[in-house]
Amino acid sequence: LYVKHGVISANKDYRFEYLNVKKLAKYAEDFRVVYNKAWVKHGEGKELEPRQVQVLFSMMKPVLDPKIICFVYYKNEPVAFFINLPDINQLFKHFNGKFGWFEKLRFTWMLKKRKSKKFVGIVFGVIPDHQGLGVDSFLIVEASTIIRNELQYSDYEMQWVGDFNPKMMSVAESLTTHRNRKLITYRYLFDRGKVFERHPFFE
Repeated sequence: LYVKHGVISANKDYRFEYLNVKKLAKYAEDFRVVYNKAWVKHGEGKELEPRQVQVLFSMMKPVLDPKIICFVYYKNEPVAFFINLPDINQLFKHFNGKFGWFEKLRFTWMLKKRKSKKFVGIVFGVIPDHQGLGVDSFLIVEASTIIRNELQYSDYEMQWVGDFNPKMMSVAESLTTHRNRKLITYRYLFDRGKVFERHPFFE
């Protein structure tokens, strides 16, 4: 990771930055650009529309921590992102299943005081033209430097890394992680005479 990080950081055309809440609409659009380039040909992915992404980021705004939402730019064009959120379940567990006005006030206070010690990975992506160059390592090391030195988190969980995505599995393994759960989607054949075959997309 650090060797590849060094290669990219030596190239001044690349730049790392984390989200600025005052420019939320700008980062939402940067997210859309990268997502559409990285995922539109991934399975049956569809392009995200500007309106969809603006709504998504507006919904995230009350709970986001700007320093764990990170982007990489090449010649000022967005080429990668690393989107994470605080684990709000760490806060909800204190409310004993209640969420009235008092709990909402307390929840808001706890968010502002950064009481959650865990954050979760939502999505990580690099556009095809910049894959295999070390941009992923650059993004991870830059983000981890901020997280370790400036933030309160002690636990991180990467989610939804599919076994059909060996590149992302390799990234996860390079972080000396451990697998704490495995999620499986089952398909039921109503015609029991048919032979089960895995969807070709996952081969």
